[in-house]
Amino acid sequence: QVQLVESGGGLVQAGGSLRLSCAASGSRFIGAMGWYRQAPGKMRELVATIISGGSTNYADSVRGRFTIARDNAKNTVYLQMNSLKPEDTAVYYCNTLIFGKNYWGQGTQVTVSS
Repeated sequence: QVQLVESGGGLVQAGGSLRLSCAASGSRFIGAMGWYRQAPGKMRELVATIISGGSTNYADSVRGRFTIARDNAKNTVYLQMNSLKPEDTAVYYCNTLIFGKNYWGQGTQVTVSS
């Protein structure tokens, strides 16, 4: 059973930083990993993804402020979020793709106050 456990969300003032972590377990193979977010009343959207070789992809809204990284030995993905804005407020979900199937974490709340 694949499990994704997230940590690191919280409340921060605009301009501040947070670091999210997500540890995957239950599979010998972990494919692409990523972060998505969902704000109240909005659809879930891509934030950033990273493949095992290290190539990354970012949403335009976070490029230059957020950095995704992964530790393949620990099956863990990180999201360093700097220069946070109130519009970054959302529940952030970790995601991984294993043999064509998507797995999701439980979500962690990030709230940015103005």
